[in-house]
Amino acid sequence: MKAYSVNSPEAAARVLAMAMLADGQYSMTEIRALDRQQAPERLGLSPEAFKAVVDDFCQDLLLAGGGQWTGVVDPAIRDQLMSEVTDRGLQDLILLQCETLMLSDGHLADGEVELLDALSAAWRRPVLV
Repeated sequence: MKAYSVNSPEAAARVLAMAMLADGQYSMTEIRALDRQQAPERLGLSPEAFKAVVDDFCQDLLLAGGGQWTGVVDPAIRDQLMSEVTDRGLQDLILLQCETLMLSDGHLADGEVELLDALSAAWRRPVLV
């Protein structure tokens, strides 16, 4: 897994990328929801740089899975990514963006609920959903 500095825009974007994949795939509905709230820019990235982080994350997951996408992010990887964001304001922003994108398709999948619960526990934050 590519290393990013703690609290960097890329580390934050990768947590958001993980949220995009929490239901096993990411959709145009989720991408449009992030675009509407200017998620990349609010994290300090251009849309192109955000897309590069998402692409790199997907490639890393494929490599970790031996070339197969299992539809699930390993809990150890999830915990590592969450530990790379320690700034409370940044955590709040990421949680808000995660909730927005997860609700954009009209329902919460089990994987999305599990990730929100993990983020809430790790960051000691209430989930609004």
